[in-house]
Amino acid sequence: MKRKHIPYGSQWIDEADITAVAKVMRGHWLTQGPAIERFEKKVAAYCGAAYGVAVANGTVALHAAYAVAGIGPGDEVITTPLTFAATANAVVYCGGKPVFADIEEHTLNIDPREVEKKITSRTKAVAPVDFAGHPAEYDEIRKIAKKHKLLVIEDAAHALGSVYRGRKIGSLADMTIFSFHPVKTLTTGEGGMVLTNNKNFAEKLKMFRHHGIEKKPEKGGWYYEIENLGYNYRITDIQCALGESQFKKLSAFLARRREIVRQYTNAFAGIPALILPQEKPYVQAAYHIYVVQFRLELLGADRKTLFEKLQEKGIGVQVHYMPLHLHPFYQKTFGYKKGDFPRAERYYERALTLPLFPKMTDKEVKYVIRGVQKLVEQYQK
Repeated sequence: MKRKHIPYGSQWIDEADITAVAKVMRGHWLTQGPAIERFEKKVAAYCGAAYGVAVANGTVALHAAYAVAGIGPGDEVITTPLTFAATANAVVYCGGKPVFADIEEHTLNIDPREVEKKITSRTKAVAPVDFAGHPAEYDEIRKIAKKHKLLVIEDAAHALGSVYRGRKIGSLADMTIFSFHPVKTLTTGEGGMVLTNNKNFAEKLKMFRHHGIEKKPEKGGWYYEIENLGYNYRITDIQCALGESQFKKLSAFLARRREIVRQYTNAFAGIPALILPQEKPYVQAAYHIYVVQFRLELLGADRKTLFEKLQEKGIGVQVHYMPLHLHPFYQKTFGYKKGDFPRAERYYERALTLPLFPKMTDKEVKYVIRGVQKLVEQYQK
């Protein structure tokens, strides 16, 4: 294969998507119109949730969910250090404190046993993350939450289409958030959504994304009031038209991701220097990303060298993620330090994300496979 840069993730936009967007752009509603509600209903119905509220992006979805859950100054939300910063940052936006709990080594998700250890009188919610699209242990997490009267706010930015014990992700938590960034399962460009079965939460979410405005038509067609502060966190009809069109291809996108994962796993199985993703038997993961961990003790190279060598070959590996407690902000603001979460840190030191997106060709997949195999052969002790 002629060398080119293969990114770790990428959108797949076709003519049907472009046509759908153009139709909205030729119409009357560019924002606050009918395409938004149609998209919300389709995603909610697919996931088995009663309500969906679409917003500007996944970070906004997290902020909105925490806010309507009542997270405020002094409140604690337990989450994983192995996630994109938004999961914890949005707690801070509300004045709360993110409390980290270490991960399970096999799924890389938050460990329910560690969650229970972190609960205090100030804990208001648990925010598990479905890392790489593999659902967290929701039976255990919900049991802990019920016992301690906590809300479960699920960061499923990686997990649209994932299945946990026969149920699609989206209706297992009090609120579930999705992201529609271009590298996610489907895209609206930027965009996000909160799903819930709680009507009160849904109504508050809609007001929160629109300045806190509550219309009072009985006082006049123009009349509205703002009782609680909200933001301009709206999504557009243009974005949701793209989302609707992309949604038609969701099953195909998921199937292709799993096929690429199958090729990777078959090719890398039996290589002692590699630790591969694991999928529990009662789970079907959406595979937002495919992360391999290198047993560096078996190789004569560190992770930085491996990263750079693959990049030189045009293989756009990435790292997901530096654990949040290692960032200066979380250390100086909340007192976290290196060594606090050894499993997350051990993972981080040896992990690389390989390219994975539906538009990848089999030739590109084989090129990535051979590149990784050659690298291991080159540095094998």
